Amino acid sequence: MVNSEQIYGIHAVMEAIKADEPINKVYLQKGLKGGLFKSLETLARKKRLMVSYVPIERLNKLTKNNHQGAVALISPVAFQNFEDTVEKILQKQELPFFLLLDGISDVRNFGAIIRTAECCGVDAIVVPKNNSAPINADAVKTSAGAAFKIPITKVDHLKDAIFYLQSSGVEIVAATEKADTFVYDVPLNRACAVIMGSEGSGISPSLLKLADHTAKLPMLGEIESLNVSVACGVFLYEVVRQRKG
Repeated sequence: MVNSEQIYGIHAVMEAIKADEPINKVYLQKGLKGGLFKSLETLARKKRLMVSYVPIERLNKLTKNNHQGAVALISPVAFQNFEDTVEKILQKQELPFFLLLDGISDVRNFGAIIRTAECCGVDAIVVPKNNSAPINADAVKTSAGAAFKIPITKVDHLKDAIFYLQSSGVEIVAATEKADTFVYDVPLNRACAVIMGSEGSGISPSLLKLADHTAKLPMLGEIESLNVSVACGVFLYEVVRQRKG
């Protein structure tokens, strides 16, 4: 069965997965067994969905209905196919502009970033299927509806997205305090994709190695870092400034 943001019941969750519904996360009852339950686990793994095994009390809090040990949280926003989206943008835009998010975990940060990205003319946002905040009602609300206006794609691995974009002539700019160059000195008046890292650890080292440019913001106070949504706004508007200048 389905309510506003949930699908519950083993059969219903399985059918939703098979239909490629935009599922943020699947909660399964810890210790539950049975052939149908195993089939659901196998299907979720095959689709690379984020799965959490939780006590039945957690599921009871998620829904008061007969969940049968399975609850899926669905996204109010449909995710787009990565390659199809990129190809459409490359054909349409002279200077395509992408945003990659590596491990953003707070839904309100995610929503604020989506809002700023839409305002800055970002053509598409790319996030990993795992290790990313869900697009739920809070994220949509914080985005002020921008989540419905900008294509958002999910990929198995951001590395593959970076390789694909680079092979298409898109330069990758990683935002990191470890950079030697300020963002104002990086050429952004070209096809580019900005990568922003997680709230705690930033961009993963393996992705940093793939970037064409790394850039940082000047920090003049005693606090060593900005909130990721604020930092993202500065980076994105620097792209806008250079292209409008």
